[in-house]
Amino acid sequence: MNPTQIQKFQMGDRVVHASKPEWGVGIVSTSSMGEHEGQPCQRLVIRFDRAGLKTVSTAFAKIEPAGNRVGTVPEKESTSAKLDGLENPILKASAREVQDIMTRIPEAARDPFATPAQRLRSTLSLYRFTNSGAPLIEWAVMQSGLSDPLSRFTRPELEEFFGFFEKILWKHLGKMVREARDVPAAELVQIRDSAPIEGQHALQRLHRSR
Repeated sequence: MNPTQIQKFQMGDRVVHASKPEWGVGIVSTSSMGEHEGQPCQRLVIRFDRAGLKTVSTAFAKIEPAGNRVGTVPEKESTSAKLDGLENPILKASAREVQDIMTRIPEAARDPFATPAQRLRSTLSLYRFTNSGAPLIEWAVMQSGLSDPLSRFTRPELEEFFGFFEKILWKHLGKMVREARDVPAAELVQIRDSAPIEGQHALQRLHRSR
């Protein structure tokens, strides 16, 4: 694709925010063209199922049609299947498959085509979730693709899945830190400082364990 070409969205398009799958599907309310550092982009106002009305720029936010793969959906499943509770494969999965889905590290944090710095940033962003309250439900939405995870799981089940996820995330963070050895120190500091507070604490624990 020509670097000056971008995917254009218009009013009524169904989209997802690839970095915020817990927001659910959004409907584009308004769109306008703009420019960032000499490259065309769009300013979009989107109403998301779980996050309400958001204004984003495609220069910074990875907005995709709701039919593209995002988050933890299996490779051969579409986002529409992932986000539609009636077709979501997790509803028919075995116990082992459900655990794999609920504890899998999201694609953005392990994308081989992303830079080590990008993978580290995405990994640290996962520390915005916790094992209680709204953050737990938002995490479950992201992992399961269900708009209401409590229609499929009990809260203790979600807490148990999250406990396994935390252990896997800890190991993944160690791997991402090792892969980011050649990232400039100033950029690493910026990544650390912009991470959720629990992500910063995880980095400190990782440093002390070495």
